[in-house]
Amino acid sequence: MSVAVALFTRDLRVRDNPVLAAAARARGVVPLFVFDDRILGRTELGGNRIRFLLAALGELDTELRAMGGRLVLRRGEVAEEVARVARQVGADRVHIAADVSGYSAVRLRRLREQLGHNGIEVTEHAGSVSVVDPAELRPATGRDHFSIFTPYFRRWVETPLRAAAPRPSVLTVPEVDGIDMPDRAELCAEEGSPQLEVGGETTGRKILRAWLSGPVAEYEARNDDLGADATSHLGAYLHFGCLSPTELVRRTDLSTPGGHAFARQLAWRDFNNQLLAARPEVAVRDYRPRPAPWRTDPRAVKAWRTGRTGYPIIDAAMRQLVAEGWMPGRARLVAAGFLSKSLGIDWRIGAAHFMHWLADGDVANNQLNWQWAAGTGTDTRPNRMLNPLRQAERYDPEGSYVHRWLPELAELPGPAAHKPWRSPLLAPDYPPPIIECKGM
Repeated sequence: MSVAVALFTRDLRVRDNPVLAAAARARGVVPLFVFDDRILGRTELGGNRIRFLLAALGELDTELRAMGGRLVLRRGEVAEEVARVARQVGADRVHIAADVSGYSAVRLRRLREQLGHNGIEVTEHAGSVSVVDPAELRPATGRDHFSIFTPYFRRWVETPLRAAAPRPSVLTVPEVDGIDMPDRAELCAEEGSPQLEVGGETTGRKILRAWLSGPVAEYEARNDDLGADATSHLGAYLHFGCLSPTELVRRTDLSTPGGHAFARQLAWRDFNNQLLAARPEVAVRDYRPRPAPWRTDPRAVKAWRTGRTGYPIIDAAMRQLVAEGWMPGRARLVAAGFLSKSLGIDWRIGAAHFMHWLADGDVANNQLNWQWAAGTGTDTRPNRMLNPLRQAERYDPEGSYVHRWLPELAELPGPAAHKPWRSPLLAPDYPPPIIECKGM
């Protein structure tokens, strides 16, 4: 066999990676990552995802070098750079993970056009980004996607997992030139969140081992407890493919309440992936039309973005986002519901803010979860309202989450922190609520 190129995209790992496993069967393999100028130029791309990406690539290179290989880096237009590498090493095949976004479809088409001129095959591998391939599950109605999660999940649980892709023991990389690992400032002017935690496959696997060793058992009971911080913190590792989602399901005991609830979240990720694959336009358009027009209120948007709405549960979530580049799922849902339902602001404004700051910012999950919260997505009860005070009472009853992120309310004991306007110990620097809400 000849030389193959393993083009890494959102699968930055060596374990259970169908792309690398297939490419490694060739006589030589070029593990390649291209810094895509089309992505680097996007306004929604912030420093957090760049910093996480660089850390993940660094750990991937270390893993490859342990097998005798190395990661080759290029920058430019992906198809052109891959074609240059393939011609340089005489490769006859390029392997790439199947993905679901409209951009990934365009990238694949350009790769096939560019490489086809040189007689180089492009092989796409399913099961790298999703547990279940988006094309594998279809509803009995004949539609190309499920629009309701529960029936999708029933089918998802019953679908056999693909076989684990073997980790290559040795890699032979031919002579090929590349660029040095760039600094964050070379790719993005913005530094990002001061408390952002970054890593790659090695770091992700340590977090996964700790998660599976005990905390996952409590996930069903505690995942919405904002004060407990009892979620896995694996989102960014899944987004960049530092961990295999299939391996996560394989290693999780679905017979336990905690394991089943955790797997259900992975299924939600696949559910959104299959919807985006079938309807790429929902990244920017409503899946279901909103009957009323959105409000325009720059003052309210600024208050929401900066954590100054006067509702502590909302403001704590928004400040955590900027400080850490991450938020627990419940905080995301409450903050999104407040902007889109309580304030009536277009969900796209909030989704863009999240995508800018979230290290695990993912088109399918972010955009479609925002639409779910806004009532324009797949929620079967699109008119439901999430009262921020009730959400606070239920998911932060002692006010510990608010106290963690709003130091100006530290003197308000327990649940009193959620209604500072009622307290005689008013915080002089904390704003009043920007709208009225039931239960004030």
